[in-house]
Amino acid sequence: MGIVSRLKQLIIYIISVILRPIMRLYYRRRIIIYYSMIVLIAFAIIFAVVTYLLPIYWIVVTSVKALPDINTITPKFLFKISFENYQKLLPEGNLPFVAYLFIGEVFFGLILFAICSFAAKFLPRRFSLRNIGTVWNVLFILTCLYGFFSTQPNPRLRVDVRFHYFTLIVCCIVSYLLVIPWKKKTNSVFQNFNGSTFQDKKEKMAFVIPVIFAAIGVSVSFANGGSKYFYQLLNSIIIGGGSTVLAVSLGTISAYAFSRFKIPGKDDLLFFILSTRMLPPVVVVIPIYLMYRTLQLQDTHFGLILLYTTFNVSFAVWLMKGFIDEIPREYEDAALVDGYTRFQTFLKVVLPQSVTGIAATAVFCLITAWNEFAFALVLTEVGGIAVTTPPSITSATGTAGLEWGKIAASTFIFLLPVAIFTFLMRSHLLRGVTFGAVKK
Repeated sequence: MGIVSRLKQLIIYIISVILRPIMRLYYRRRIIIYYSMIVLIAFAIIFAVVTYLLPIYWIVVTSVKALPDINTITPKFLFKISFENYQKLLPEGNLPFVAYLFIGEVFFGLILFAICSFAAKFLPRRFSLRNIGTVWNVLFILTCLYGFFSTQPNPRLRVDVRFHYFTLIVCCIVSYLLVIPWKKKTNSVFQNFNGSTFQDKKEKMAFVIPVIFAAIGVSVSFANGGSKYFYQLLNSIIIGGGSTVLAVSLGTISAYAFSRFKIPGKDDLLFFILSTRMLPPVVVVIPIYLMYRTLQLQDTHFGLILLYTTFNVSFAVWLMKGFIDEIPREYEDAALVDGYTRFQTFLKVVLPQSVTGIAATAVFCLITAWNEFAFALVLTEVGGIAVTTPPSITSATGTAGLEWGKIAASTFIFLLPVAIFTFLMRSHLLRGVTFGAVKK
């Protein structure tokens, strides 16, 4: 037995000596392949980022170039900064004072939001987020009232500018009361691992409301001053914002029904809802145009809002259903036992925990409606009532052909509202895209 065991050890040793270089080469190849994949992925990411940033770089640089620098054959990297392209978009004559107030509230509101987000723990109680946000919303309402009484309506506009200011006041008050209730809650049931309450997070939204509506106020004041571009930008804000609110509201209610109730043919209905996004807009734009012309919805705000809501609600239903599915049903059962109705349970239990999903869904729906081009081009008329910004940017022609400086300036301003809205919703967006609403 000793000789047999020694022979086995000898054979194993010989095999190991023979296979050792082969195994080393195999592991080296695995390491080489592993690092090669990392390098390829890194190059792909760098290429994607550069490809995405180059057009933005061209837009920003071209928007601040003068016309002689734009028309040169050789590219000029050293040029004198000029804002004449942005001045072409502004109304002629002196700007109203209320426009400067709105611009100041946008910039200072962003600065206050950033400061209070990082230094909220060091602020005294009298300077809490709730108190500062309340003061900032009151200042915005006073600015709208000043614009309501001091601004004269432009006869070229189809809607009186005072109606827009009144609408901003109503939307600001309603949004503030929805985000931060009038009666402050001393205790909150939902707490995260840091111990900060959900109500504290909602109080940061008090700065978001006046910043968003002040940006809309800038467009309103410039459009009333006679700016054609800002009138079209105001149409994009009305249509994109209205369709986003409707799509998110209907999508949240529908997603709650699909998530909590036993509906016959639920899977078939969900697939049917998703199938509305399978066709590209170019395929259905002609039938929709004929239908809208018959119903007299062509070149109207309501028609575009209804159409964008129809295409966005399917995405909102599917996205919100993933969030609501992750909310434990035990919370709703406890609320029903305490005497709450199903509707009260939905408002006080489900909605507060699905704010992350609502914010993420709103961002994606707004981006889709904001950048839509095909329907806006076909269903609106040149110089019409409801023409939006994307079709107007492509038609920016002058005596010398395409005005690249004006196109770049209008495109950069067109990017700002969505960029600001996404920046303000960034804390909810990161968790929203990963479907991380609530963990059981």
